[in-house]
Amino acid sequence: MKKWATLLLALTLVFTLAACGSSGGNGGGAGDETQGAANGGANAGGNAEKDKEPEPVTLRIAWWGSQPRHDYTLKVIEMYRQKYPNVKIEAEYANFDDYWKKLAPQAAANELPDIVQMDISYLSQYGGKGQLEDLTPYIGNQIQVADISENAIAGGKLGDALYGFNIGVNAVNFQYDPELLKKLGIDKPDDNWTWDDYYTLAGKAKEAGLYFDGGFRPEVFFGYYLRTKGQNLYNAEGTALGYEDDQLFVDFFAPLARLVKDGDTPTPDVKAQVKGLEDDLVVKGQQIGIWQWTNQFVGIQQVANRPLEMAHMPGPNREKGLYLKPSMYFSISKNSKVKEEAAKFIDFWVNDIEANKLIKGDRGVPVSAKVIEAVKPTLDPAQVQVFDYVAWAQENSSPMDPPDPVGAAEIIALFKTVTEEMDFQKLSPEDAAKRFRSEANAILAKNK
Repeated sequence: MKKWATLLLALTLVFTLAACGSSGGNGGGAGDETQGAANGGANAGGNAEKDKEPEPVTLRIAWWGSQPRHDYTLKVIEMYRQKYPNVKIEAEYANFDDYWKKLAPQAAANELPDIVQMDISYLSQYGGKGQLEDLTPYIGNQIQVADISENAIAGGKLGDALYGFNIGVNAVNFQYDPELLKKLGIDKPDDNWTWDDYYTLAGKAKEAGLYFDGGFRPEVFFGYYLRTKGQNLYNAEGTALGYEDDQLFVDFFAPLARLVKDGDTPTPDVKAQVKGLEDDLVVKGQQIGIWQWTNQFVGIQQVANRPLEMAHMPGPNREKGLYLKPSMYFSISKNSKVKEEAAKFIDFWVNDIEANKLIKGDRGVPVSAKVIEAVKPTLDPAQVQVFDYVAWAQENSSPMDPPDPVGAAEIIALFKTVTEEMDFQKLSPEDAAKRFRSEANAILAKNK
């Protein structure tokens, strides 16, 4: 969906009782019917006050994603509205790129939605500017964490402040159509395949009239590659790049640029035609697979409407490169007037079993052990693949790097520019490495 859409999901249901008046407004953390009088700020007043309906509350919630994600999220929100009929929810959603374009001016005007789906690349930016609420006071109160590990919670911390609540974990891998792969003479990539194996398969795919893959998101997969070499994309302070040798940049990107030049993978203008999952070349049967996060597997398989499989990342040193990442967070905006109600919705999202039977791990494998245990037996085979792969990755990976520093969004844009210029043969990998280092360090130096 290219345009930003705003949807008013539910009408507030107000039941007027003989002893109750309408209180109105965007107020106060209401939602638990047994606590309606207290949450509404009423004085003690006998049974009439105790039975008073909770105050109407309006929550704005924003997220990014594809159409299948929008569809089930709206259903989960409707489940919440049925449980808390005093809560009216306004949903705002878009694809990934348009989402951040919309969010930036809202943040500048102190008009962020109450609940904001947050990515690790932006957590430092929004949290560091004081635009997100520290969720620490809500942990164990509005947000129950008895079945959630401290490591999962800590993934949303910047220093001592918890600016995002982890709503799922995932890992990167290669997701492919096994029937198309058979056209290359193999049933699956070797469990211990290497980058050279990948380059060879990409050439074979071209011979079969296919693309092997659609390329890599550079900030994600160059980051993985650096980790396999014992390096990091950013330094610990977030003030400069974390690797010193530009040959690492050349070694990763030069072969990828050659694949584009040789027609083994799509050119940027071909990829620009992909506006959503429906346009993806895997869905259209023109491409064997795609490199992406495990939480995206179910969505692309649903749209493709045929069985897909997962393969490991290339090595060597895969375990050093691989890590479990918070797929995304829910954050509460600092300007929200209904923070407690927003925190209650986050609790519902991560802990409600029936809601998670709809979510099915699309935003990452649930962080609640109780939810995983209850939901996994209800999943279809594709969803079970995701849960099992993440469980495997947990035992075959290394700790995650700190959240991306302020300026990461600019660096992602810089990556896109230099990789496109390499793909169009307008910039050599060597010159791209120098340009990237100079401009990226200038961006990160602002954090000193």
